[in-house]
This record gives sequence, C-alpha cells and structure tokens, in this order.
Amino acid sequence: QVQLVESGGGSVQPGGSLRLSCAASTSIFRFFPMGWYRQAPGKERKLVAAITSGGTTDYEDSVKGRFTISRDTAKNTVYLQMNSLKPEDTAVYYCNSRPFRPEYWGQGTQVTVSS
Repeated sequence: QVQLVESGGGSVQPGGSLRLSCAASTSIFRFFPMGWYRQAPGKERKLVAAITSGGTTDYEDSVKGRFTISRDTAKNTVYLQMNSLKPEDTAVYYCNSRPFRPEYWGQGTQVTVSS
C-alpha cells in the first residue's frame, strides 16, 4: 500500500522556521511531480509548493521567497523548508503528488505560527 507520511510540524513564533518532511513508502514516487498542500481552518486545501521529478520548483505567491521545496530521491523524501513564518501560514500541511490523488492523502502535520 502506497503511503505518504508527513512530519516536522510544530508551534513557532512569527519569523521562525520549520522543516517539514514527507516520507514515501515506495520508490515509485521518485518519478512523480510532488507538492506540499495546506489547509487552514475553514478554508480549502491548496497547493503551496511543487517540484518535478527533475527538480524544477514552483510556488504559490504568498510563500515565494520564504519556502523552499526539495526532494531526496535516494530517501524517497520530499522536504519543505519554511522560513520567515507568518500567522497566516498556520495550517495542516500535507504532501501528495501533483496533481493530487485522493488515495495518497496522509494525516498531515500541524503548523501553528503565533506569538
């Protein structure tokens, strides 16, 4: 069974940093474009960062210059480095393929930015 497991969330003050990890249960994901999505309370889940199998990245405007997505194909892991965090970044963060597949959603990891 294919699984994606997110980790690395937590509570930080504005301006702080976190690094999220997404571990895939199978190496097949090294061929997939992957994305980090987030869902804030009362809002729809949306894509914030994406990376192709070749390493090309793309970001939603609100996180450009602050977030960096990367992948380590040897470890079947995708990362999201988040710097200069803002309260509006508070959400549950998920990884999935891009476009996403419903069966790949994991439990997500909570990120809370608050003073």
